[in-house]
Amino acid sequence: MEYSIETLHRGTKVCINKEHRFGTDAMLLSGFCRPRRDEMAVDLCSGCGIVSLRWHDLGHRGECKAVELDPAASGLLQQAIDLQPEAKHILVHSGDLNKLPYEGKYHVVAANPPYFTGGFISPKAARATARHEGGCTLEQVAAAAFRCLRDGGRFAICNRPERLAETCRILSQAGLEPKRLVFAKQTPAHAPWLFVLEAQKNRKPGLRFEPDIFMEDETGRPSQQLKAIYRDGM
Repeated sequence: MEYSIETLHRGTKVCINKEHRFGTDAMLLSGFCRPRRDEMAVDLCSGCGIVSLRWHDLGHRGECKAVELDPAASGLLQQAIDLQPEAKHILVHSGDLNKLPYEGKYHVVAANPPYFTGGFISPKAARATARHEGGCTLEQVAAAAFRCLRDGGRFAICNRPERLAETCRILSQAGLEPKRLVFAKQTPAHAPWLFVLEAQKNRKPGLRFEPDIFMEDETGRPSQQLKAIYRDGM
């Protein structure tokens, strides 16, 4: 398998190719809600494994299951693990999240699911699966996260702002109560382009809004806030 390597802030290697790579949304998600050093975690819709590997880069060493339907994407993560023996606490699960055998023992679950339900669908199968809901709906992601989490466990998800109300409704109905929310904006003058939301399993309602994240400063360069997130998480 041909691939190139991206290196995270503390040296963790991520294997990517043209079909399977990562963006700012995955960096925000992995920094917003991350497991403590020895907690058990699940990375749903893991793609090339960026969330699992970013958690590792930030110091996580507990068991981490990375679940991805596309075997080519899972293969990239396995390649990255093979290059880094210290990352062998990340375990690749290439399969359908609807059939996960994990039951109620994980502290943290994260998902960067397909964002779109309509519009243009790429003729490239890998890109279409990553961007458009098909066999991976928000309802299915929420149900999988609920099954994986222990009581009070945390679930983090990112998506487009136009799907915020729908996401909150689906999570709440699944037993995952929204607790923390942050919006990402290009500048203070722009509308949000992404939200990142953390929910907890079987907890009472009570949502806290956190300060917006801005991608650019007044000069159009990456903001200090964004640089800090790439370096240390949130």
